Amino acid sequence: MPARARSVSWRVARDEAMTEVVRTGRVYATPELGHSVHAEVAGLEPGREYGYQFRSAGHLSPVGCTRTLPAAGSPVSRMSFAFVSCQDYASGYYPSYRQIAEDDVDLVVHLGDYVYEGAIAATAGLRGTPVPEPARPAPRTLEQWRLRYALYKTDPQLQAAHARHPFVVTWDDHEVQNDYAGELSQYEGDISALRAAAYQAYYEHQPLRRSSIPTSAGMQLFRRLHYGDLVQLDLLDGRQYRDVPPCGWGEAQACAAAYDPAVTMLGHPQERWLEAGLAASTARWNVLGNNVMVARLDHDGEAGELLWNDAWDGYPAARTRLTSHIADAGVRNAVFVTGDWHSTFVNDVRRDFDVPDSPVVATEFVGTSVSTNGDRPVYGPMIGFNPHIRFFDGDRRGYVRCTLDRDLWRTDLVMSTTVSTPEAPSYVLASFVVEDGVPGAQRV
Repeated sequence: MPARARSVSWRVARDEAMTEVVRTGRVYATPELGHSVHAEVAGLEPGREYGYQFRSAGHLSPVGCTRTLPAAGSPVSRMSFAFVSCQDYASGYYPSYRQIAEDDVDLVVHLGDYVYEGAIAATAGLRGTPVPEPARPAPRTLEQWRLRYALYKTDPQLQAAHARHPFVVTWDDHEVQNDYAGELSQYEGDISALRAAAYQAYYEHQPLRRSSIPTSAGMQLFRRLHYGDLVQLDLLDGRQYRDVPPCGWGEAQACAAAYDPAVTMLGHPQERWLEAGLAASTARWNVLGNNVMVARLDHDGEAGELLWNDAWDGYPAARTRLTSHIADAGVRNAVFVTGDWHSTFVNDVRRDFDVPDSPVVATEFVGTSVSTNGDRPVYGPMIGFNPHIRFFDGDRRGYVRCTLDRDLWRTDLVMSTTVSTPEAPSYVLASFVVEDGVPGAQRV
């Protein structure tokens, strides 16, 4: 693209055929934002589907579909959404996205690792497809990050899912660097310049509002959505504000320093925002979109307290502040939906994991990866040390589909038979329900 602004017109219609146009407008795609367009449309009716389309320089885009949320607090009897994470391009194709595009869901929640930061081979690993040379290096500059997103977005299944459903997004680590915390990395110390370039490209390539444009202070990503009176969705940012895990990067034994109340995963302002929102919620279901696992994962049983410190296990005091608040504030039906692990977990979330018989206060569903790890299984022999884990599968890639009504939450674990081909079929590996007022999932 030339280094100048490009005029882009848009229109929104009541139908996919674009015959009942209700809103039109014009924006400029500027080089400062990588020629991306983030059109914010006012005056649409709540709780209905719309088609949308763009035109620029004589080119007309395909029609996309979206849905507006029902009005906050309005009576709603049903909602469905899919959640996904971890879609390493070189690890395989995205058959899950083809299935999601065909699903009748209201929303797709992306919980992080939309792109990966490593170098890509000339033939893209398991895909075996050519990668343009400029898109191969591990991205360090803004232009390289833009090329990385552009490469991922050439995938037709990913395109189809975005065109069919609205997405809400948060990030994890690989949008910048593996296991980073705030502006620090175990590999190179201060990564503030790398993070700034990565955050800029993330904004440009995701469906985010102007309020999320990165500044020198960072990027506003955590947000709250209301789906009528049925669901409150709190989408969390567990990377930008976290402290370095006190007990060590990655796998390490638990230590007393992690129990310092000053140590935080979300940052204290985000913690206060979350606690206030949960305490005030009148929704039937309170969903927390979360990037890394909440439930404890003891790696060595009675031999010690070997934990993965990049997850909430590295921040036990912060976790207990949150789980205790859920219990003490009487938060109704708290359910964490989580990414990161490239495996599927169904977990009871206890008030205090250091007290094994403390009450179950919430439910957690951890989704496997869309493609990361390819068709290789993920190591999981530690599961038996953790009785609060009700289900585990590390062999499959896929996504999670959740359907909610006023009395019951149903989760379907939807898996792909392989990620070595984009046309692989999907199937439901297992299903679980959560009853209104009863934390903890039951297999059905």
